[in-house]
Amino acid sequence: MKCTTRRDVILGSTAVAAAMLGTGRLAPARAQALAPSKITAELIEAARKEGKIVWYTAVDINVAEALAKRFEAKYPGVIVKVERTGGERIFQRVGQETSSKIYAVDVLHSSDAAHFIVWKRDGLLAPYLPEDVALHFPAEHKDVDGMFASWRIFLSVIAYNTTLVKPEDAPKSYADLLDPKWIGKMVKSHPGYSGSTMTATHQLTRELGWEYLEKISKQKIMQVQSASDPPKKLALGERAVQVDGVDYLHYLAKDKGIPVEVVYAAEGTPLIVGPSGVAKNAPNPNAARLFQAWSFTAEAQQLNIDIGGLYSAHALTKDRPGRKALKDIKTFKDDPAAVEKLADEIKEKYAKLFKV
Repeated sequence: MKCTTRRDVILGSTAVAAAMLGTGRLAPARAQALAPSKITAELIEAARKEGKIVWYTAVDINVAEALAKRFEAKYPGVIVKVERTGGERIFQRVGQETSSKIYAVDVLHSSDAAHFIVWKRDGLLAPYLPEDVALHFPAEHKDVDGMFASWRIFLSVIAYNTTLVKPEDAPKSYADLLDPKWIGKMVKSHPGYSGSTMTATHQLTRELGWEYLEKISKQKIMQVQSASDPPKKLALGERAVQVDGVDYLHYLAKDKGIPVEVVYAAEGTPLIVGPSGVAKNAPNPNAARLFQAWSFTAEAQQLNIDIGGLYSAHALTKDRPGRKALKDIKTFKDDPAAVEKLADEIKEKYAKLFKV
């Protein structure tokens, strides 16, 4: 079967903008027309009759399974089957399954918001607006047609192992990573596998140019797949510094006393938004809606923060103690529409530079 690529999808700029997070001003009436959905006794009963949901997710497996267990404890009789892989792999899998008329997934979550532009345009998402999203999420974090919303927010960061690197010697910027002293000591994830790394790579090349990636590709970097992998290599002491990778795993590691530290680069840090939506042809539609609704409640979003170390757009949640507030970090701008258009080019250029 042929893998779906971004070039298989042609989107006009107006259509892209209308589908994007943050474009509520283009068609506010449509968002208001979709009535917010509450979790009702009838929905819970219907979900229990179906008995399960299949969740394609790019969040780290330990976080996904912890959230799934919380949901199962709250709604006995509904089992969550977690199918965790990188965002780019999820995109390819959905494309392959759709072309073969296989409808296996109930709820979709990716670390690449650009995927939801494609899935919405191709009619693969069901309109469903959880009450909490309608009431407590800002316009830039919910689709104007109620097809998806920002389920999690995190950063792709530089980080280092404090046992191997002294704070005064640690990199403070992306420019610092080009220092010859880091040759053979860094680890990096791959945009061909990880949706968040795809987004981060786009932001980095937009801000610093492909010339920067060309220079850093000569630093003999350990190449891994998932954006969850560099933090794990760092924690094990297999590498001293990570070039990119999810920030939230470092906070969870620090809770366990693992010697790691996050760096917010002087130039700025890539911002990653991971949406969630219900599949149009979900085999368990009621269970899917129950899971989607619950996952956006203040309770579940606070679990994302407390258990997962993530950020949330929910207005009633509180930041993790000891963690820097998102508003106080210099971040690059997320641009899913540009990622959708340039993803295949990014993969091709990256593979050529890093020879992977």
